[in-house]
Amino acid sequence: MGCAVVDDFLWSHLKDLPYFRALLRAVEARFYRDIPLAGPILDLGCGDGHFASAMPAHPPFVGIDPWWGPLVEARRREAYSLAGQASGAAMPFPSEHFATVVSNSVLEHIPDLEPVMAEVARVLRPGGQFVFCVPSDYFLIFLSISRGLRRVGLSGPARAYEAFFNRISRHHHCDDPATWKARLDAASLRLVKHWYYFSPGALATLEWGHYFGLPSLVTKKLFGRWILAPTRANLWLTEKLVRPYYKEPLPKRGAYLFFIAEKPKA
Repeated sequence: MGCAVVDDFLWSHLKDLPYFRALLRAVEARFYRDIPLAGPILDLGCGDGHFASAMPAHPPFVGIDPWWGPLVEARRREAYSLAGQASGAAMPFPSEHFATVVSNSVLEHIPDLEPVMAEVARVLRPGGQFVFCVPSDYFLIFLSISRGLRRVGLSGPARAYEAFFNRISRHHHCDDPATWKARLDAASLRLVKHWYYFSPGALATLEWGHYFGLPSLVTKKLFGRWILAPTRANLWLTEKLVRPYYKEPLPKRGAYLFFIAEKPKA
């Protein structure tokens, strides 16, 4: 994985991604290390394939995404046995085809979730797992600028900032566990386990990274890569600043939620 430290998912992501995205994905990759993923596995909303390529050892994935550009990059990474363009609301697979469906920070971007959840249930085998993560009901109120505005009594500007950040993040859903459980129930999927992660401090790293990370976007547009010099000498300060958030214990309340659900056996 490019690092002498076993399972150092932070470094494996930092050397390829903007630091705020790397931190979030590294924390999530550590969760997957402890979840047995039976194959075949479908990655719903696979994007550019970086997350699958940097995850712990697993059976081969099949990836789908509605956008062609990221799929081209996913194919270059060879992260999937098959990567195709498809909608989550109309998956081109037989019923009960997959033992596992994963969806990493995707569902919050889909306005109408009902048909997608129904399709997940259709393509899953009985006893199969649905593993996904999304922003939580604390995401918006944990934003540092929003918290600062509320502390001085400016709740109106705080709400306006939260709406702005949701727009630039393309979020349609930042919901609590009960809301997600209701969606799973409606699709005849059973919630097995969930937990919060990402403290307000960790979220501040992500929040400000959206603004300070613009040079990385320019680098990506010009050179096709986020990080031009992916060495520890170049990234030592970044790593030093974000590693405490990577190592932090699970909070009681967090900006994100991780779910494990299953399709009941007949």
